[in-house]
Amino acid sequence: MKKVAVTGNTGPRIRSDCELKLEIKSSGGIKINLESKVKVMYGSSITRLMEEGLNFFDIKHAVLDVNDSGALPFVHMARLEAAVKALVKTDKELLPEMSEYNRYLSDRERFRFSRLYLPGNTPSMMLNAGLHSPDGIILDLEDSVAPAKKHEARFLVRNVLRQVNFYGAERMVRINQGERGYEDLKYVLPHNVHLILVPKCESAEYLRELAKSADRILSENNIKQDLFFMPIIESALGVEKAYEIASAVKNVVAIAIGLEDYTADLGVQRTNEGRESIYARLRLVNAAKAARVQPIDSVFSDVSDMEALKAIAKMSKSIGFEGMGCIHPRQIQVIKASFAPELDEINKASEIVQAFNEAEEKGLGVVSIGSKMIDAPVVARARRTLALAEKLNLIPDEKESQENE
Repeated sequence: MKKVAVTGNTGPRIRSDCELKLEIKSSGGIKINLESKVKVMYGSSITRLMEEGLNFFDIKHAVLDVNDSGALPFVHMARLEAAVKALVKTDKELLPEMSEYNRYLSDRERFRFSRLYLPGNTPSMMLNAGLHSPDGIILDLEDSVAPAKKHEARFLVRNVLRQVNFYGAERMVRINQGERGYEDLKYVLPHNVHLILVPKCESAEYLRELAKSADRILSENNIKQDLFFMPIIESALGVEKAYEIASAVKNVVAIAIGLEDYTADLGVQRTNEGRESIYARLRLVNAAKAARVQPIDSVFSDVSDMEALKAIAKMSKSIGFEGMGCIHPRQIQVIKASFAPELDEINKASEIVQAFNEAEEKGLGVVSIGSKMIDAPVVARARRTLALAEKLNLIPDEKESQENE
């Protein structure tokens, strides 16, 4: 009986990927058939990499057909490992070296205005994503990956985490639901993931069990850094349980809403105006604020309409959201600009903080600007606005302010 596995992708529009067809035999040694547009320059390197990989997995007799579309070595390695493990039981991992620029950490309070979704089985979309400066990059193992490709996508996402430069973006992975999600964690957590997105979350208990599994995996790999969670609420039940979910474990830092699935659950059409989802969005914002985590709005699916995106993002910010998802790089800067503090917000925040500091210096128990009383939560919000403006270099210096006057 033949043992054959096919992994990867091929076709006229496929770039930076490869398709492998591996047949393990009982004799005849190793035979590698390579088709590639870059065969003249890199054919010997690709063939050598495949030979070394098969030898690593102790495969002595096989026919390997490689249809290459300009894949980088870490992609070849992921596709080969997935093919081998479809045929052979082995615990060996064909890991590329972890690049130094991928060793940075994240923190709980960082701003998450924009997070860019990237399909977890499409390497061409991952290679330069960090150059677009999203606040977070999501390697997606869930909805964007076909069911038949989900297992092999794990190897690719793992290798991307080790090799691709994210340029300081928060390193996120969206896992699958249920048992498949638990299994996803084993593949990605040892490779410096900052945040796990938990899709279609409807239960605080599921999140607690997932966090326990993550802790065990991190402990087994002697990893002591924080791992954050962002549950995604995508159903009517999830909306009703939003606070329980947001406060389920200490490392939840944000809670997001997914409106495509939520409106489908309601049995209504999603609209740009969002009347059908206003209750859910307000409820999620309130739950997030009560749990002291960041509320994150859904993606906007029309990548050609930047004006509509800007209007949605402004409205989203006005009701308390602190970021949105992106499905195309061109959306990133529109979203970041929409959620950033505007000049009048910055000036008002500066006025509040200055008034508070002066009142403190004078020993006054009451702080006011004109006839309006200023209490502690208002001061805290003003300070957060100024901290964000400073981080984004939005505070004009004194000379510039005087020239404008």
